[in-house]
Amino acid sequence: MYKVVIGLEVHCEVQTNSKNFSSAPNEFTMTPNIHVAPVDLGLPGILPVVNEEACRKALKTAMALHCENPDEIIFDRKNYFYPDLPKGYQITQVTKPMGRNGYLDIKVGEKEKRVYIHQLHLEEDTASLDHYSNYSLIDYNRSGIPLMEIVTEPCISSAEEAVTFLEDLRDVFLFCEVSEARSNKGQMRCDVNISLTEEGSDKLGTKVEMKNINAFNSVKAAIEYEIKRQSELLDRGEKVIQETRRIDEDGKTYSMREKVDAVDYKYYVEPNLPPVKLTKEYLDGIRQTVPMLKLDRLHRYINEFHLSEYDATVLSKNKDIADYFENILLLGSDIELTVNFVTTSVLSSLKKLEIDLKDFFITEEMLSGVIDLVHQGKISLDHGKKILYQALEKKKDPRDIIKESHLEQINDEEKLLTYITEALEENPEQVRQYVEEGKDYVINYFIGKVMQKSNRQANPNITLELIKKELEKRRK
Repeated sequence: MYKVVIGLEVHCEVQTNSKNFSSAPNEFTMTPNIHVAPVDLGLPGILPVVNEEACRKALKTAMALHCENPDEIIFDRKNYFYPDLPKGYQITQVTKPMGRNGYLDIKVGEKEKRVYIHQLHLEEDTASLDHYSNYSLIDYNRSGIPLMEIVTEPCISSAEEAVTFLEDLRDVFLFCEVSEARSNKGQMRCDVNISLTEEGSDKLGTKVEMKNINAFNSVKAAIEYEIKRQSELLDRGEKVIQETRRIDEDGKTYSMREKVDAVDYKYYVEPNLPPVKLTKEYLDGIRQTVPMLKLDRLHRYINEFHLSEYDATVLSKNKDIADYFENILLLGSDIELTVNFVTTSVLSSLKKLEIDLKDFFITEEMLSGVIDLVHQGKISLDHGKKILYQALEKKKDPRDIIKESHLEQINDEEKLLTYITEALEENPEQVRQYVEEGKDYVINYFIGKVMQKSNRQANPNITLELIKKELEKRRK
């Protein structure tokens, strides 16, 4: 048996108006080379300018990942030649990254695991290359886009853990509102480092690197294939070669190049960007904007609100949904009813309409008003949900619909007895079945009749008890 050791290097584009060191727009487009500036093209005499918003969002993400922050912002120059790097160097961070020594807790199945973060640094993205049979084309739209790189410690031990970490890290980006993190737009991608070692051994095996994987299912497939491939090599007494590999559409990995020695990038502090001191007040201001993350909310919903694990998981998965749910509770609405409405009516409506919560017509105040009426017994739960759907269809406040239609639930026993008496007199055969044959299901039949007569306003619980009493009178 072999122990699997995995480390990830995750790249995520930061959402800003302009690029990291130029004024070119930071926008996704399929049209090549339209979002470019002289800095992005590496033209002679260029001078970069730091994007404060990119720095702020990188610091915020580092804080969300429980990292230590630097006392100043310093950028470094990483020197290497590649066609997608027109300057011949990349502006990145080595001396003082945005965060060090952090962690992210993840939930894998029933267990929680802490994945340690070595560092988070901010750099500029490279241009992109499209390769054809005998030539390549370069697109500079991506060149210079602010890019966060999150490097984990080699502490992940399975494909499931790796994918869960990536999914939860993506949620961190979304919760912190620093990136869309869309893999289909190339906004989030990762390198996977994997090695196998003998069970019980402290010595790490030979590391194999897989570059630029931008789909979570591809990460899973690549890791599972590498575990199988390396295990078979070691079982045969052969050595694993230190190399860089790629994953193909068939789910297998293929060698790209052997990697023996670490590349000397000749790092030095970027001479065109002076260091910027970070005050405690500035960092504290950013720290106050860091939201409660998914797993923390899950624990809170279970421990403080006493929700089931299923409901807590559904509500904590998406920040907008979680905020919506919590805002309704802040308005004083009943927790159990709020959970019911949000996890059923709200989520099903969003799915049916194929919209995000920001485009959802029903505000927290509107839904809270309906929930309160249900809680007070003025309308039934079933009626409340139907009114909600009507409000969505008509784009009208559900509370106004209730007032205009006089739809409040009927709790008055005398009024309910009027409907019940009519229903019993109109259906003597069903009364006989209950009185003479003892068929209890007749009660449900009469509940349905009373609901029809009352336009579904009858309180079902009070109605049930009154029907039982009236039928028992007739039996005696």
